[in-house]
Amino acid sequence: MPARCARRWRNSARAEARKIRILPYLSVVIPAYNEASRLPKSLARIRQHFAAKPFATELIAVDDGSQDATAIILNEAASSWPQIRILRNPVNRGKGFSVRRGVLECQGQFALFADADLSAPIEESDRLLALIESEAADAVIGSRAVDRKRIGIHQPRIREWGGIGFNFWVRFFTGLKIRDTQCGLKLFRVETTRNAFDAQRIMGFGFDPEVLFLIARSGGKIVETPVRWNNDPATKVRLLRDSTRMLGSLAALRWRAWTGKYPGSNLSG
Repeated sequence: MPARCARRWRNSARAEARKIRILPYLSVVIPAYNEASRLPKSLARIRQHFAAKPFATELIAVDDGSQDATAIILNEAASSWPQIRILRNPVNRGKGFSVRRGVLECQGQFALFADADLSAPIEESDRLLALIESEAADAVIGSRAVDRKRIGIHQPRIREWGGIGFNFWVRFFTGLKIRDTQCGLKLFRVETTRNAFDAQRIMGFGFDPEVLFLIARSGGKIVETPVRWNNDPATKVRLLRDSTRMLGSLAALRWRAWTGKYPGSNLSG
C-alpha cells in the first residue's frame, strides 16, 4: 500500500510539473480597435521574435469592439498559433480597459503591453526583460524622452510638444519622476502589479500614468529605459480631444488619491 501511494504521489507530482512547465513566462498583451490594416504585420513580427526564445510566451489580443476585419484576422492567426488567446469586448470600451482586461487575465510571470502598430519594435522587449530581472523591478517602461536619438521617425512637432506638456502635468498631478509615460511598450511583474491594474479606473488613453502612479504609491520599483521608436501617422490619438480627456483623467486621479478612493497601499496583497 505505501508503495502504491508513493507511485501515485510521483505521478501526481509529474503531472503538476508538466502543468508548471507549460505556463507562459511572458504574456504579451495587444489591445486592438479597428486594427485590420496593421495587425497582420505586427502579429508576424511578434510570432517570429518569440519563437526563438527559450521561454514560453502567450499572446493575449483584446479586440475592443472592432467594426472592421480585426476579429477575422485574429481568428485566422489563432488557427495556426495556439499560444494566442483572443478576448473580445462587445462594444468599444477604451484602450485602458482593454490593457487592464488583458493583464488581469494573463498567465505569465511578466506582462508585456505593446501597441498594435509596434511603434516601439517588439525586439526592444528584450531590453525590458533583462532590466526587470537585473534591477528587481516591478515595472520597466520604454521611453522616447530618455534618449531622443533613438527615435527614427518623429511625430509632427506639435504632437511632440504636446507630449512634453502632458508629461509636465503627469508630474504635477502624480509626483512621478518619469519622463515619458505614454510610450506603447511596458513590462510588468504580474505578481506585484496585478492589484494596480485591479484598482485602475481610467479606461481610455490616459490609463498609463494611473497604473504607474498606483505601482509607485504602493512601493513598487519602476525603471524607465530608452527604446527605439517610430511614429505611425495612422495613430488613433486625436490631439485636442484626447489631450483634454487625459488632463481631466489626471485631475480625477489626484482627487481619488486625496479622498482615499483607491484601495490600500499593499500592492501585492
